[in-house]
Parts: sequence; C-alpha cells; structure tokens
Amino acid sequence: MKIGLIGEKLGHSFSKLIHERLADNPYDLIPLARDAVDRFLKERNFDGLNVTIPYKQTVIPYCDEVDPTALEIRAVNTLVNQDGKLKGYNTDLGGFLYLVQSSGIPFAGKKVLILGSGGTSRTVMAAAKRLGARECYVVGRQRREGVISYEDCYALHRDAQVVVNTSPVGMYPNNGQCLFKLDQFPDCAGVVDVIYNPLYTELLLQAQERGIPCANGLQMLVAQAKYAQDLFQGRELPQEEIRRIYGELLRQQSNLVIIGMPSAGKTTIGRMAADALGKEFLDLDDLIIEKAGMSIPEIFSRFGEARFRELEKEAAAEASKRTGWVIATGGGCVKNAENMRHLRQNGVIVFLDRKLESLVTGSDRPLSSSVQALAQMYQERLPLYQQYSDIRVENNGTPQQAVRQIEEKYCEVLGA
Repeated sequence: MKIGLIGEKLGHSFSKLIHERLADNPYDLIPLARDAVDRFLKERNFDGLNVTIPYKQTVIPYCDEVDPTALEIRAVNTLVNQDGKLKGYNTDLGGFLYLVQSSGIPFAGKKVLILGSGGTSRTVMAAAKRLGARECYVVGRQRREGVISYEDCYALHRDAQVVVNTSPVGMYPNNGQCLFKLDQFPDCAGVVDVIYNPLYTELLLQAQERGIPCANGLQMLVAQAKYAQDLFQGRELPQEEIRRIYGELLRQQSNLVIIGMPSAGKTTIGRMAADALGKEFLDLDDLIIEKAGMSIPEIFSRFGEARFRELEKEAAAEASKRTGWVIATGGGCVKNAENMRHLRQNGVIVFLDRKLESLVTGSDRPLSSSVQALAQMYQERLPLYQQYSDIRVENNGTPQQAVRQIEEKYCEVLGA
C-alpha cells in the first residue's frame, strides 16, 4: 500500500512516526510546492494520502466523492484512491472529539471562543456544535464577517467558558507567543490548544497556573491518524491504539528537567536517566560555557553573577525548544521565573534533593564556597525548588536508586 502525507512544509511532522506505529506499512512524507500539486493529484500514484496545510481545500475539486463531514467543514485531510476514484474525508473532526472526550473539558451549554480563523477553526466549530455548545465565536486579529477581534473578546465575551486555540501563535519555533490574556476571563473552565510543539504553549501555561483543565493537540493528532488508517485499510483498528501511541509519543517528546542544589548530582543522575529513558542529555552549564567562550568561574570573576544569569536565561530559552532531552540546570536557575516558564513548555521538572552535609563546597563553586554559604543558599532556594517541581527525588542512596525513582515518577506524571 502506497500512503503518505502531502503538504507544503513537513519538516517537523510526526505523521510518519504515528502511522508506521499504527500499521506495518511504509508512510512517506511528500512535501509539494503549490505548482506541483495539480500533476501529483491527477497522476493518482497512491493508495491513500493525508493532507495538511495549505492543501486541505485545494484537493477538494480533485475528488470524485467527498464525505458529508468534509463538505460541512470545507476541508479534506484524507484521500482514499479506490479503483481510480478519489474519495475525500475529514478525520480531524473525529480527532478533536476524541481529544475533548479524553480531556474531560465540558462544551455542552458553554460559550466557546475559537482563536484563529483558518481551516482548523471550522473543524472545532463543527465539533463544538456536536458537543452542544451554547454559543461559539471565532476570534481573529482583525474583525470581519464571521470573525470577532481580540478587543471584542475583552469587551463583550469575558463570560466565555471554553477557549480553543487553532492558530499557529505560540507554535515552535515561536515558543512563548500568545495573543490571549486568560486572566480577563474569570468564568473559563477549559482550554484546548491544538498545537503539540511545544507540549505546553503560553496559553496552556496560563491555564495551568489558574488550575483550569487544559489539553494540547497531541491526542487529536494521533486520533485523526488512527481514523485515517481505518479508511486506508478498510477496517477499524482498535481504539486503544490511540492511547498506546499517544503515550509513546508523549514519553518520547517530553523533556525531563532536573533542578536542585549545586553538587546534588544533577549531571551524573541526568546522564544516567537519559540512558535509561532513551533520551539525549544536556547540561545547561555546558551551553552557557559554549555561549560565553569561558568557564563559569571565569564568567563570575570577570563579569559577575548578573552576566551569568543573563547567559543562563538565554540558554534556558534555547534548551526549552528541544524535545526528548534530559536537561540538567544550574542550581540557581530557579531564581528566574522566566527560566522555569521556558523549561516547563516541554518538560517534566524533577527536584533532585540531597542532604546538606553531602553537598560539596569549594573555590571552583562561586556561590557555595563555604558550608555556611551553602546552608543559607539551601534555605533560600528550597521553596523555589518545591514550587517549580513536578517530582521530588532524593539522591541520598545509590545513583541507580535515584534513577529508578525518576523513571517511575516521570511516567506517572505524564500519565503515559
């Protein structure tokens, strides 16, 4: 069976990973320039295709038959070639409905704001209606027919109860961007962002901070792929496959970020945890040294702690965009809330704690040169380590014991 994905830019697509786990069949990523689409579709040298931006509407005229759901949404994301006849479907709707059901975010009777006015917003609009939403409004940068502005939201719709982002704002590599101020919506009870890289956009971080149930788009991505495979193969795959592959992807893509005191063992345990979890390892201090072109004691000696913290902030922002890494931070990384906000985008954060008497002092450690300085530092930073961590692991036994605890608690936090 010859199947794959067409789109203009596919460099960061997860589709190949997902589809080849769903079925024992090669799956090709096929980037197509706009002037190549016509010939490719007319040749029909494929059994099935998934379709992504910007061709979900482009492919409709090439279809001999279009499923009613796809006609309603005016977007086709799945093509099946049956004996030379091309049939178009939309599995994004089913994918979004699965995401909502699994996340438990209520739509029935709610006022819903849909951020973004592209094709995915139509999918979410159709889903919200099926789920019994009371009112739905599409929000864009500029007001036009069928679209309200962000200013309209703040002025007229502060009673909105569900927010769904379908726009690319905040998506890698533009992590951290957000046009929506969640604190202006006191009745909000659920937030969905269809973006899945980063795992937690700025919008989702806002929701987390306020204790609002929220979900990213990774489950939707897997679910719509499963429904597409059902069409390709002409049979229904087990629904449990969605959860299985979602869990595998989540473990693969999520970072493990280790915070803790200097000499708590973050680098040693981090390297071992990376091996155990099948991830790459990064020591944030190494990235700082590379950026500065000098050692950390030299940075402190020549430019002081303020300059070091600037470099650390840059390094944290850069490292946070990686996926599938174990990242060991410097002991004082938690002193800057922005660092932790960056690292939380893709990371589960572990506080690696160690008895004070086991920590090391010395002249090569600019801020922990004496036992007294170390004790004071611990008291100052402990509340921050506790505030920012998802997991606390003691490193007072063997390194292997600490790594086993990290593995167990990491998977537990991910729920995968």
